[in-house]
Amino acid sequence: MKMRPLGQSGIEASVVGLGAWAIGGWMWGGADDRQSIAAIHRAIDLGMNLIDTAPMYGYGRSEEVIGQAIKDRRDKVVLATKCGLIKDREEGQFFFYADDYNITPGPGPYKIYRCLRPDSIRREIEESLRRLQTDYIDLYQTHWPDATTPVEDTMACLLKLKDQGKIRAIGTSNVTVPLLEGYRKLGPVDSTQEKFSMIDQEIVESGLVDYCRRNNIAVLAYSPLAQGLLTGKVPPEREFPEGDQRRTKPRFSRDNRLKIQTMLAEFQPFAEKYGLTLSQLVIAWTIAQPGITHALCGARTPEQVEENARAGDVTLDPRDVDQITAIVGRHRPNIQ
Repeated sequence: MKMRPLGQSGIEASVVGLGAWAIGGWMWGGADDRQSIAAIHRAIDLGMNLIDTAPMYGYGRSEEVIGQAIKDRRDKVVLATKCGLIKDREEGQFFFYADDYNITPGPGPYKIYRCLRPDSIRREIEESLRRLQTDYIDLYQTHWPDATTPVEDTMACLLKLKDQGKIRAIGTSNVTVPLLEGYRKLGPVDSTQEKFSMIDQEIVESGLVDYCRRNNIAVLAYSPLAQGLLTGKVPPEREFPEGDQRRTKPRFSRDNRLKIQTMLAEFQPFAEKYGLTLSQLVIAWTIAQPGITHALCGARTPEQVEENARAGDVTLDPRDVDQITAIVGRHRPNIQ
């Protein structure tokens, strides 16, 4: 497994990381904790040391499962979690309604707020440390921006947590270039976690990736497989269970899946050349993109982890990367 630095933090993290959203079950139709723990152990065994989670993933369940899994191997893990989404207080900026299974279209039992106020962050990190059964977080990230809280207040709190040894590095997520610049004027930011895949390239078009390259900021790509669409394992006829967010997303319509299937078929010669599955090829292409330093890939079973991890050992010929990019460029305008 190849390693790359998280900005200037001095932390080396696997280029393919384990994204633990699905492990929380929420929005993914549930999860089997025993399988999830087995998946985490397999990831560590394969050198996938970067594990990314958040309190919002299953309302703490993802963190709790990870805590159980790594308590006897904490030194082998680069542990990343987040702050800034809360459901137990109406503070900050209202984000969405939710229930125990998914985001709801109208009022639900929970009101989720974006909140990056210092007192809220201090409360959140103590809860995360307890659930994760550790006394420090390697990478602590702001999950979503909170327009009601000055960046100065948020960053002052994060820097204090770093001084206290509770976190080793500061990261952001879902930000713009101006917002990231605002954070960096106040202290070091080592990473930003952003949505990026073959069919989601807005962070490139906005200039965010180029900004990060110039300023030695790691870019952690989340949803690099577009929630499974780019794995080649989500045929047009597949049905998703209740509680799985993909059940009602237009992107998972039969027509859109047919378009993606057509694009993926053009990748098959490259996959065969390197002895990879389509999923592995897509991940390898992702981490070969300029400025994309790490790819966070979800997995709920050891088998899924094994497939994802293989991509972290592969180096694609730049000419093949360019040809795959050209194929993506032809198809992407027609894909949701």
